[in-house]
Amino acid sequence: EVQLVESGGGLVQPGGSLRISCAAAGFTFTNYCMYWIRRAPGKGLEWVSTIQRFGTTYYADSVKGRFTASRDNAKNTMYLQMNSLKPEDTAVYYCVRNPLEFQNTRQPELTTAFGYWGQGTQVTVSS
Repeated sequence: EVQLVESGGGLVQPGGSLRISCAAAGFTFTNYCMYWIRRAPGKGLEWVSTIQRFGTTYYADSVKGRFTASRDNAKNTMYLQMNSLKPEDTAVYYCVRNPLEFQNTRQPELTTAFGYWGQGTQVTVSS
């Protein structure tokens, strides 16, 4: 059974930093492209970042230069380091696995029917 468990969310002041994690189980982690997707209050899904199988990354313009995605294939874990956080970064952040093994894509489809999703972790940026 595919399991994706996010952790590390919380409350942070504007300009602060936070690192969230996604622990994966139930599949061969290194064989899959992974994504971070977020949903802000009252808004739709927004793609944040892609990290391909061997670490190539892509970012939405809204987070480029502030967020860094990484993965540790030996630990079956991926991370999102978020710096210079803004109130508009407030959202539930989801870890998403690509539906197909060995496929690298640049952006996911923005629907919960795409791939496998974790339960999400809340990030709140507020003073």
